[in-house]
Amino acid sequence: MASLTKPRLMTRSPLQKWLQHGDLPFRIIILGSALILLGLMIGVGLMLWLASGPTRTRFGLGFVTGAEWNPTGDIFGAVPFIVGTLATSLIALVVAVPLGVAIAIFLSELCPQRLRAPLGMMVELLAAIPSVVYGVWGIFVFIPSVVQPVGDFLSNTLGVALPLFQGPFFGSSLLAAGLILSVMILPTISAISRDVLLAVPQAQREASLGLGSTRWEMIWKAMLPYALSGILGAIILGLGRALGETMAVTMTIGNVTQLPSSVLNPGYSMASVIANEWGESRTELYASALLQIGLLLFFMSLILNLLARLLVWSVSRKNPEQRA
Repeated sequence: MASLTKPRLMTRSPLQKWLQHGDLPFRIIILGSALILLGLMIGVGLMLWLASGPTRTRFGLGFVTGAEWNPTGDIFGAVPFIVGTLATSLIALVVAVPLGVAIAIFLSELCPQRLRAPLGMMVELLAAIPSVVYGVWGIFVFIPSVVQPVGDFLSNTLGVALPLFQGPFFGSSLLAAGLILSVMILPTISAISRDVLLAVPQAQREASLGLGSTRWEMIWKAMLPYALSGILGAIILGLGRALGETMAVTMTIGNVTQLPSSVLNPGYSMASVIANEWGESRTELYASALLQIGLLLFFMSLILNLLARLLVWSVSRKNPEQRA
């Protein structure tokens, strides 16, 4: 009787075992990707910090608090650009947030099924239009037909009592740039908010309707609080684009280096002054001042997004079922 032989076990090297077990390589790849992103952000900030050193040496904090910008006299103050950036971004959010959330509610809850996909695709396609196209459209179509009547109405009504809406108005202004930005960030806010609302469990809707709520009460009291953190995240992304937008703002804001006293006045944003004047920065101090504005915009974006993210986290902690 033939003797039975034991089957030989195949031995694997430690490297083969390590490659077969995919958790550790996957963790290394993910960690490396995160570190690369962090390194890029630190690298950009470090480059701007080092290149803008002459401006900090010359002006110190006076650069952030100064309101005069005179390159021929080597006098640089960033207040007009900071005010212009914040004003246009605020105008964009005031207009785009309610419209974007309303569009998202319509597409997710009220739109007929056969129209939901085409309308949703049209909204998303607005985000693919280049900013320079928005700028050209703003100059030749949007400012004459929309911004000019709105500006005249605000000047003749609210401008009687509020200085914020007073002053000469010729079309290109903080108001025009803010309204253009609202159109540009509208698809971002509406598309992400729509996806967040569609992710709300159907049981949430049925429970609210089962308790006797109307359609409006179901949306306002059940769905929006559940999806609030996700909607805030959409607003954060819209704010990020509004702060850093360059070409469309440059073409519609008026490009005047003075501190505006009204939203109807022309002004300058931080991104547009860099784009407009970088080619004219012949001296080291001039180029350093523009890079210092870029550094301020970099830190401003980080701080505003950090504050917004903290707001999302605070909302999520109040309702553990929400996910940012």
